[in-house]
Amino acid sequence: MKTEISLQNPSLVKNPQTSLSGALKGCLGSLDGACIEKLLLHCASALETNDVTLAQQIMWVLNNVASTLGDPNQRLTSWFLRALISRSSRVCPTTMNLNANSALHRRPISVTELAGYVDLIPWHRFGFCASNSAIFKAIEGCQKVHILDFSITHCMQWPTLIDDLSKRLQKPPFLRISVPSWRPNVPPFLNMSIEEVGVRLANFAKSREVLFEFNVINQDSSLSSRENPSFHYDSLLSNLNPSMLNLRDDEALVINCQNWLRYLPDEQRGSANDDSWRDDFLRTIKGVNPRMIIVVDEDSDLGSSSLTSRITTCFNYLWIPFDALETFLPKDSNQRIEYEADIGHKIENIIGFEGMQRIERLECGMKLSQRMKNGGFFSVPFDEETVGEVKVLLDEQASGWGMKKEDDMLVLTWKGHNSVYATAWVPCGFDD
Repeated sequence: MKTEISLQNPSLVKNPQTSLSGALKGCLGSLDGACIEKLLLHCASALETNDVTLAQQIMWVLNNVASTLGDPNQRLTSWFLRALISRSSRVCPTTMNLNANSALHRRPISVTELAGYVDLIPWHRFGFCASNSAIFKAIEGCQKVHILDFSITHCMQWPTLIDDLSKRLQKPPFLRISVPSWRPNVPPFLNMSIEEVGVRLANFAKSREVLFEFNVINQDSSLSSRENPSFHYDSLLSNLNPSMLNLRDDEALVINCQNWLRYLPDEQRGSANDDSWRDDFLRTIKGVNPRMIIVVDEDSDLGSSSLTSRITTCFNYLWIPFDALETFLPKDSNQRIEYEADIGHKIENIIGFEGMQRIERLECGMKLSQRMKNGGFFSVPFDEETVGEVKVLLDEQASGWGMKKEDDMLVLTWKGHNSVYATAWVPCGFDD
């Protein structure tokens, strides 16, 4: 199935080889990944210079390569093509459109489907495993634990930790989990509310004889009426204080950030200190004196203001899940197609949007580490027991997955390429 492009002036593409000679130079025979990347960059350059004719011609060639049911390069290209069309439709709305389902429309899934989504490849489970092991060690001996959870996977991380706590030698601690009512509008989408998720977690904890409480941190109503994308972040920061979080002196506080920090804008927020929301968030959570902060995210830099830079980085990074899925799922697998659509959602935002609409602002593990150190945090190395648990997890996966240690990070790899990093931190001067 190809991505369909509607071109208002067919004469523009009667002889694309003439107009594309520069873009196609060196691309002989079938178009491999390097040639596809080259075409994507030429198309981006044409859009940035408002050369709609050349952009259309390049898209014509890409459309003959792209296929949502082809090999990994063809499937990845189809989503980049959608993203470029989405972008071009705003540059010149009358010249082209996409006659296919938009990547931005993704159906909500059930809890059972979400479990299958998480288990498909170790993209999320790697972070869950490393984090839960580190948290388990950090709260050893604690009778009461409060986890402040910022993530995009609807608390799928916590049943495993609850189960582990139920089996520890000493009595399981009283466990409280708090989540913000607002989450980034990104897949996976769940067909139930966060309150319903909390009820399910509570029932699971009861079955494991773990005392449990679930809280939802609601937005500040005085901020939520603003017609400004930043109100979510302002509201969130305004609620991260001991009073609103109902912090209790006898609880060990852990802050968990799983594939989430990237959604806090890195632009200056106009506050007195001229810091970004991201830095203000880190300063704020440092102020509540957590026992540990976990940060897990994808190991790539996708925050550049340059479209061509984002295309290069994104294309050379997001081939990983497409390639990994190719190893064990048939080309027409609905599970594979839907998982790839979620990656396509990300690509469309990275390539198709700018300003506050571009919410995918990923930074690599090394940059995150420097940001944390600049913010007054010390790294906590993962111990050998945690490393062993992650290795057991990866032994259950396809042979291409691996793990390495970089400084104090654990990094998930696919065929030697970094994909996801996990880090653990404590604030300087943490008062236990």
